[in-house]
Amino acid sequence: MRLDKFLKVSRLIKRRTLAKEVADQGRIQVNGSVAKASTDVVVGDQLVIRFGQKFVTIEVLQVKEAVRKEEAQDLYKVLKEEEVQ
Repeated sequence: MRLDKFLKVSRLIKRRTLAKEVADQGRIQVNGSVAKASTDVVVGDQLVIRFGQKFVTIEVLQVKEAVRKEEAQDLYKVLKEEEVQ
């Protein structure tokens, strides 16, 4: 699944266009390398996303095309959150 679509389906970012912009700005890493919006995301990948003044590291647990709001958190696990110095 594309990175921008995964971010939208998992509700980490509300809109796919916004997820694409964030990725194109180089604010997302997949397994240690800067990722584009079209990067494939698979189970086991680690994503580091820069949201404003903090970095959030998540691990992909599941990849689904569509999920309900209540199930969206089951797609990933937050490994750590850290403030930008």
